[in-house]
Amino acid sequence: MEEMISIENLTKKFGDVTVLENINLSFRRGKIYGIVGRNGSGKTVLFKLMIGYLKPTSGRVIVCGEEIGKDRDFADNIGIIIETPGFLNSYTGYKNLEYLANIRHVIGRQEIRESMKMAGLDPDSNKKVGKYSLGMKQRLGIAQAIMENPGILILDEPMNGLDHQGAADVRKILMRLRDEGKTIILASHNKEDIEILCDEVYEMDQGRLNS
Repeated sequence: MEEMISIENLTKKFGDVTVLENINLSFRRGKIYGIVGRNGSGKTVLFKLMIGYLKPTSGRVIVCGEEIGKDRDFADNIGIIIETPGFLNSYTGYKNLEYLANIRHVIGRQEIRESMKMAGLDPDSNKKVGKYSLGMKQRLGIAQAIMENPGILILDEPMNGLDHQGAADVRKILMRLRDEGKTIILASHNKEDIEILCDEVYEMDQGRLNS
């Protein structure tokens, strides 16, 4: 099974505070991985290092054979939800995604529409994002993460704000994407999400990793 991300001896410090210590981990194609742990355990910092939003103090992150921060600044085969998705409140959901899609110019109207429908949103709605519920914003974040058909998804609390049916819908989306060969890495405080979705689970505790 193809290795999509390799993390080697990864350490991150902010001043004298060690947030991650000597993390070694790999993620393979076609699997869902769960990262669990209390708030402040290092999960979000790990995700930001994997994407290239933060630079490691030591160690390496290799995505699809390229070292982040050396071969390229940011991984470009990753769809992400980290913390609360940020959108333009005066735009519709579709217009928000269109604006973001125009940055890289790799998809068009059809892919945006399909991603919104998959996430349970109406691409033709005139409702502005400022009027969206938290759950609708989370669905839009999922649509954004999948719209460019990335090989890897990194999702920090993807069920946040969703009701029971919404969470069930997103689980179905993620399992479908796994079956299509995507690599999915998610953090969740919801034990049910982890048990239903994940092929492998790792626990973060004070910046260290337990499997």
